[in-house]
Parts: sequence; C-alpha cells; structure tokens
Amino acid sequence: MNLSGSKTNLRSGMLLAGFFVAAGTHSTHAQEPAPFYQNKTLTIGVGAATGGGLDTYARLIARHIGAHIPGKPSVVVANMPGAGGQIVARHMVNNAPKDGTFIATFFPSVLIDPLLNSGPRPVDPSVFGYVGNAKIEASVCMVRKDTGIKTLEELRSKTLTLGGTTTGSQVVDFPTVEKNLLGVKFNLIPGYKGTREVGAAIERGEVQGICGIGWSTLKVQYPTLLSGDMFGVMLAQEDVKGDPELNAAGVPSMYSLARNDTERQVLRVLYAQNDLGRPYATPPGLPKDRLEILQKAFVAALESQELRDDAAKMNIDVNVTTGESMKKMVDELYTSSPDVVQGLKQALGRAN
Repeated sequence: MNLSGSKTNLRSGMLLAGFFVAAGTHSTHAQEPAPFYQNKTLTIGVGAATGGGLDTYARLIARHIGAHIPGKPSVVVANMPGAGGQIVARHMVNNAPKDGTFIATFFPSVLIDPLLNSGPRPVDPSVFGYVGNAKIEASVCMVRKDTGIKTLEELRSKTLTLGGTTTGSQVVDFPTVEKNLLGVKFNLIPGYKGTREVGAAIERGEVQGICGIGWSTLKVQYPTLLSGDMFGVMLAQEDVKGDPELNAAGVPSMYSLARNDTERQVLRVLYAQNDLGRPYATPPGLPKDRLEILQKAFVAALESQELRDDAAKMNIDVNVTTGESMKKMVDELYTSSPDVVQGLKQALGRAN
C-alpha cells in the first residue's frame, strides 16, 4: 500500500471539499434579495384634474423617476381631484397602501389647511412623509386684454370677473384673500373642473381672468403669453419676490398693494405656498429606509439631464427642493403668529 499516495489524495480531497464549501458560502452571500420595487408599480396620485399644473408635473416625473429607484418599477398617474386636494390627501391617510407604492401631489394649501381651518380638521400634514417639491412657483393673474384695467390700483375701483375651481385651490383662495384683505374688486366664479377649463372660459369671454395660477402652468397652456399677441395679458404676480422672467418683463406684484405691515405679513404666509408649488408626499407609516429611497430617486430624477430636456420641450421649469427641506418649510409655517393666522382666516372667510 502506498501510504504517502493515500495521504496526498486525502489532503487533496479535503482541500477540494473546502473549496466547494467556501464557494457555496460565497455564492449564498452574493445573492442579495431582489429590490422591493422590482416588478411593482408606483402610483402618483394627483389631487387635481388632468391638464393643469399639478398633473403636468406629475406626468413629467412619472416618466423619469422609475429609472432612479432600485428595481425600476413602472410608474402610473391617477387623478383624484376634489376638495382642493383634500380628496387625495385623505386617500393617502385612509386607503392608500403604506408600503411605498403610492405617493401624491396636491395643492400646497393642503399643507396649511389645519393652520387655517376652524371647522372639522383636515388632514394633518405632519403625518406625511415628504418626498420633495418639484417647483418653486410664482402665482399670477392673467386677464383678457379688453378689461380696460392697466394698473393694479385700478382693481380697487373696477370689477374684474375671475374663474376658479374649488375652495382650497390657489385659484380660489388667492383672489379671495386679495379681495377681502386688499380691497380689490374681484367677482369670483368658482366651479370649473380645472385651470385649463378656466382658460377656455377666458378665451370665450365667459370670465375675464384667473388669479392664483402658477406661471409654469400658463406657460404650458399659452407659451407665447408674454409676446402680446394673445387674447390675454399678465396683470400681476402674486408673490413676494416674483419670478425672474416676469420681473424682467415688468409684471408688477399684488404684494405692492399691501397698505401696512399686517397686510404684508398675511400675504407672506399666503404666498409661502408658492415655495411648495409642486409638493410630493407619502402616506403615514412608511418605513424610513423606503422613504429615503423615494427621496433620493426624486432628487436624482429632477436633476437628471433626461428629465430637464423633457421639461424644456414642455416649456416648464423644475427646481427641486429635498423632502427634508420641504418638511422644515411646512414646520416653519406653523410658527406664524396667532394675529397673522387670524388675519388670514378672516381674509379667507374662515374666522370663528
């Protein structure tokens, strides 16, 4: 018997077995679990009708965010208009899946409604997870050329008939506050399905204008509005700082009509909604790691060249705000002084 040969074979067998054990162990560790979003669908609920600003941005983001989420889920948009965005907000709290497969965008008034509502409390925004904001907006008034109104001061002596959608939307809340706070003569006719329908009503001469609409929305609907060749003109900005493009074009601000510091402070809180013009949030209870996935994907999508090229073709701007910064902005609104909040409630017709 060749003992040395047997020992050699034994050692070789042990080494070979050890190799397979090690290889098997390594293979097990290499097989990471599939990303949560793989083969899933992410739904973006939109608290407004199709064709408006919220819908336009949601569809833009839906085309790009999936590529930046591990697992690359498909992304769909579901319009859930009504109650100034509260319909989709309540859906998030009460019915939507809380696993990260549903996010929503709504009018920024949803985020300050509990601050102002003296009746049944709307959805508390502190329960949301904040994904991010897609646009720091400037709201504006667009009116027909044939109104005869040339300056903002004339709004205190000449009546302007405006079209609007629902209470809670900026195209209702902004002109309501401006009428009651600044003494401008707005005759508001709410009830239109969306801002696109109000625009059509202006073209028909059914109403004379719309206020509280985002400049980015108007640029999509009427890309040559500033050229002076259309039925409508830009009468005013509804913002403290104003949009750089509109400032350069000489469009004045409604903020300039404030007659004292109290009125200016009330308008600052009202117009703060512009800084949250295209907000995105998740239902309550979403695990932190999954919220962070959505937050990172949101920023990556909005900063990607593909999305920006797409936005340029649509004639809209994007300027991303992170979810963390967005939450801080909302929290700061709730530190507003009681006198200012009461003044805004009165201007909205919601005071006790």
